[in-house]
Amino acid sequence: MQEFLSAATAFPAVLFGAALAVVVFFWLLVLAGAADHHSFDGDLDTGLAGIGGVPVTVSVSVMVVVGWFTSLTGTVLLHRGGATGTLRAVLACAVLLGSFLIAWAVTRALVSLLRRRLPEVPPPSRQDFLGRVCTVRTGSVSSDFGQAEVVADDGSTAIVQVRLLSPPDGSLLVAGSAGLLYAYDDDGEFFWVSPYDRALDPGPPGRPERPEQPKGPERPERPRPQVPPGSHRTRRPVARPGARRAAHRSG
Repeated sequence: MQEFLSAATAFPAVLFGAALAVVVFFWLLVLAGAADHHSFDGDLDTGLAGIGGVPVTVSVSVMVVVGWFTSLTGTVLLHRGGATGTLRAVLACAVLLGSFLIAWAVTRALVSLLRRRLPEVPPPSRQDFLGRVCTVRTGSVSSDFGQAEVVADDGSTAIVQVRLLSPPDGSLLVAGSAGLLYAYDDDGEFFWVSPYDRALDPGPPGRPERPEQPKGPERPERPRPQVPPGSHRTRRPVARPGARRAAHRSG
């Protein structure tokens, strides 16, 4: 245990250890819902390093874990070697560089394997909200101010900027009313919205009704013979063809 602590707090393992502590703290925030694992996708371009195709936080986390384990192993071997002075400093720098290269190679191989197995999903875009019904969250919506809440495909909600052109009938959008997002302004980064009446929404198409088949002429009901009370109807026995033949032969 003492050897592990000595190696973990020595150069170069201590550098990867500090990075590992940051990574663990970040994923704890993700589990608590205080951070998103896509937080740094727009800030860093990992495609140039060959580790793109997955969230930046995932690839960096894998590099840090592999680098820390490799540097820790190299530092333990360096301590057991007994090198001192300038030679030890040179070997420690070599362990640092080697740990970084090994971590990059392992991460690149894992990312390449994930890209082959996982289908490529296009990144979410604001254009996906076009044609959706939103709910106004500000007091009102005008041509220069307004916000609304819209629901994405995965069930999550987002607050977007909306603007409303002055309608000819004078209808307004107030808090809680529904609106339809019909266009997006790239320069102003907002959606154009129009009033929407949920009562006019026909809903999802259902099963078409079968047309009613024309009925033919009704046949008059045949009257049944009346039987006087107390009497019983007797049915005439029907002779079978075989019985007739047998009677004819016997006669």
